[in-house]
Amino acid sequence: MRLGRKLATAGAAAVAVALSVTAAAGATPARPASHSEDHRHHAALDRIFVIMLENHSQSSVIDDPNAPYLTSLAHTYAMADHYYGVTHPSMPNYIAAIAGDNFGIQDDNDQNVVNLNRTNLVDQLEAHHVGWDAYLDTLPANKLDRFGPTVNGATVSLYAKKHNPFVLFDDIKNSPARMSHVRDYTQLGTDLNNPDAPKFVWISPNQCNDMHGGVYTAVPGHPETSCPYGSTKDDPNDAALKHKADVFVQGAVQTITSSKAWTKHSAIVIVTDENDYTGNSQTGGWETADGCCDSPYVAAGDPRVSAGWPGGTYGGGLIPAIVVTPDAPRHTVDHTPYNHYSLLTAIEDNWHLGHLGHAGDTANGVVALKIRRER
Repeated sequence: MRLGRKLATAGAAAVAVALSVTAAAGATPARPASHSEDHRHHAALDRIFVIMLENHSQSSVIDDPNAPYLTSLAHTYAMADHYYGVTHPSMPNYIAAIAGDNFGIQDDNDQNVVNLNRTNLVDQLEAHHVGWDAYLDTLPANKLDRFGPTVNGATVSLYAKKHNPFVLFDDIKNSPARMSHVRDYTQLGTDLNNPDAPKFVWISPNQCNDMHGGVYTAVPGHPETSCPYGSTKDDPNDAALKHKADVFVQGAVQTITSSKAWTKHSAIVIVTDENDYTGNSQTGGWETADGCCDSPYVAAGDPRVSAGWPGGTYGGGLIPAIVVTPDAPRHTVDHTPYNHYSLLTAIEDNWHLGHLGHAGDTANGVVALKIRRER
């Protein structure tokens, strides 16, 4: 939920941060797994599916009348009720979720991320021969476009590159082979019924289906459009965004669980990237900057946040986190503090990939999200 558009970030500061990231000498290697042999055939879960939604707090989604399906999943399967976004705004959360670090990025200016030469989850998965695909709702034909589609000569921001972390990393976007795994969401059902269905699946809905909003143009073939920002929690626009996300998630879960790829040893993890945008001037507009588990420290008055920011841990706030798996106890609530680093840790641990960045940093509270039972 938003109060109009996001507050603009300071351009010079954003460029400076981007340049500090893009000037990296090389990729940071993953820490080795605890066992030296290849364990890809001994994963506890056969497949892991991640659905990343947008900009809504846990309190705005769970038990909200506009999100009945998400609520039913949370109460039927498992919910982590102390799960936080890593930081604000969106893009650094997506980067952190597949690389274990936000690399100092505190803005959504994906146009400035031009040389992100960092080791990421795809490097780990491919090194261990674990198949992967990322499915983006309304993905443009040019997968490096910032927004799309184009309607009557004007670009509509239904798809947003900042919500597609895979195309931000050099060794993915510059590899045609890897980019073939960045796919339009409409291909999901067919792919999951193929013999070579991916083991790891990422799904990003478009900005009308992920609760983000901010699309004011009707797009032919997309009944979810238009979708203006909400102004307050559960106002008509915000309620509509939740309803559309709820319908999308229901369709995605049904597509996954009815496919040949779904097994009793599979899991679907549904999270938002960060909490609500409420216009809080101190936090850069976000409801809170609460966080845990290696969320970044941001100095007082940082222009990427606000002049009134007092300095300290700049987390992404408390957000919904739902785990759907048939191979675990039902109706459970996990009170462990988690964030997106915890999700990455769980994925890495499942296939014995080692840990990137802050993933697996138990000394600072980063423990694996519980998405499976021990076998």
